[in-house]
Amino acid sequence: MSKSAKAIVQIALALVLSLAAGLTAFMWTGSKKPVARPEAQIPGVVSIVVAAKDLKRGEVIDAASVKLAGQMSDSLPAGAFRDPAGVKGRVIAADVARNELLTETRLAPRDSGPGISAIIPPGKRAMAVKGNKVMGLAGFVRPGNRVDVLATLNTGQAEDKPVTKLVLENVPVLATGAETVQPPDGGKPSSVDVYTLELSPEESEKLALAANEGTLHFALRNSADQDSVLTSGADVAKTLASLRPAGRRAEPLRASGLSVEVITGASRAKVNF
Repeated sequence: MSKSAKAIVQIALALVLSLAAGLTAFMWTGSKKPVARPEAQIPGVVSIVVAAKDLKRGEVIDAASVKLAGQMSDSLPAGAFRDPAGVKGRVIAADVARNELLTETRLAPRDSGPGISAIIPPGKRAMAVKGNKVMGLAGFVRPGNRVDVLATLNTGQAEDKPVTKLVLENVPVLATGAETVQPPDGGKPSSVDVYTLELSPEESEKLALAANEGTLHFALRNSADQDSVLTSGADVAKTLASLRPAGRRAEPLRASGLSVEVITGASRAKVNF
């Protein structure tokens, strides 16, 4: 083999070896994935307990309800939990969205147990009233809604003179029947016989009297409507006067050509108008 042929073979062999080495290096670096450092090992980041799904008021927290997420330690709010075991078995006192931080203020007091008592705010009371399909708007009044309460009562000694009056407004509905959370049924109506409302002690007294002496009705409110409305009530006369046409004003009497004879003793006199 001539010297030129040997040189060509050596050059070709060198090229093949260099290509093989480059391909091997490329495949090796591509197979190496960067290893993510755990959030807890990142300086300044700690693990805290957050909601793994949307949690409704009154729900009991289990292992599937929460997870750990990273949070900067210098922005950690008061009452946050570092260990899921610290919230297991606790009751949700206010709705919590998925991935939202769980704090002590979002939970019912410890050992309060599940049930309606765990979600009653301090200073409030839970009071149940008997209802029906009409009172419950055909089943569309659900836990978490707010309603105005109207009472129809007889006034004084007259049993035939009822008055309907708005007696309570913007009242939270704690439960309908045995349900304390809205079931995931897409808003399907659910008729029940008992409604549990969240009231102050004074409001409880009014509701007890109205339920015992008269008839109750609920008026469902928009949750964003926080305006207070004052009413004077409606009786039979006011109700019948509603939507009447404006009456025509009576024309004054004009007695044209009218004369009156006035007799005084023996004298007579005629007065013309």
